[in-house]
Amino acid sequence: MSRKINMMSAINEAMVLAMRKDENVILLGEDVAGGAAVDHLQDDEAWGGVLGVTKGLVQEFGRDRILDTPISEAGYVGAAMSAAATGMRPIAELMFNDFIGSCMDAFINQGPKFRYMFGGKAQVPLTVRTMHGAGLRAAAQHSQSLYALFTAIPGLKVIVPSTPYDAKGLLLAAIEDNDPVIFFEDKTLYNMSYDEVPEGYYTIPLGKADIKRTGSDLTIVAIGKQVHTALAAAEQLAKKGLEVEVVDPRSLSPLDETTILSSVEKTSRLIVIDEANPRCSMATDIAALVADKGFDYLDAPIKRITAPHTPVPFSPVLEDLYLPTPEKVITAVSELLGDKSLLQV
Repeated sequence: MSRKINMMSAINEAMVLAMRKDENVILLGEDVAGGAAVDHLQDDEAWGGVLGVTKGLVQEFGRDRILDTPISEAGYVGAAMSAAATGMRPIAELMFNDFIGSCMDAFINQGPKFRYMFGGKAQVPLTVRTMHGAGLRAAAQHSQSLYALFTAIPGLKVIVPSTPYDAKGLLLAAIEDNDPVIFFEDKTLYNMSYDEVPEGYYTIPLGKADIKRTGSDLTIVAIGKQVHTALAAAEQLAKKGLEVEVVDPRSLSPLDETTILSSVEKTSRLIVIDEANPRCSMATDIAALVADKGFDYLDAPIKRITAPHTPVPFSPVLEDLYLPTPEKVITAVSELLGDKSLLQV
């Protein structure tokens, strides 16, 4: 049985189900119990993280499995990595992905390499959840989307869901996985994205893209929240008789190259939408993939729609200009097809 819930509830539900299934699953991070260890607060007053994603977990699973940590990303991510290497299956919540630079050694030089260094005899089943994304007026240090940095690290899986259904199934798959996974959650989608989500336990394979809308005239590959931008543009373009296919990679590493290339083979045109900065981004990587392995499929140059190569601005007016929009997508489609009438949608 399914019901319509938002992404925050879907992620919370995934953690509850994983912890009920396996007592080795623990959760640690800043304020995940939200002060439950403070003398003047009771468990039912626990905040559940800065935005309440883990609310209710400390009441069910107790303080031995829901662990508040000091404000030391390097400390608790390193501890979680070590716990994973020695038999636990931890979930570490890194409050904002902007702070991930404090614990890069764990990702670059430790956990993702263990399986290779020990001839396949070691495993590090760690899931790191972290928030990303601009649009909430949180300025330059709380709004970045840094997922592309981690796709360059072999042995590390990188997941970016766009819907509550995907978020729940992918998070459960990440927790089950025996290699480290970074799970990027767009905070603007927590309460804005609703979906039919089954009540029970289910997983979605990591490394498998999803076609969110079928079409034959143009492929748009969009990442995270920008899937919704692409779908909004596609709906407007459909009124002009243009059928756009929207591909959601969901998993950036491993990347489902087959689905992307098959879509471009069908449509012969590609736009990639990524709200991260353009240099060394997923938009650039996907464009390079298609140019390398699908060049003969193309009838037009590949277009990328990204943020500019600047920090995220605090000014609401500038932040709105900074992000991809359906209007920017329609303009890009118009340029790609040489059809100015599309701008009148």
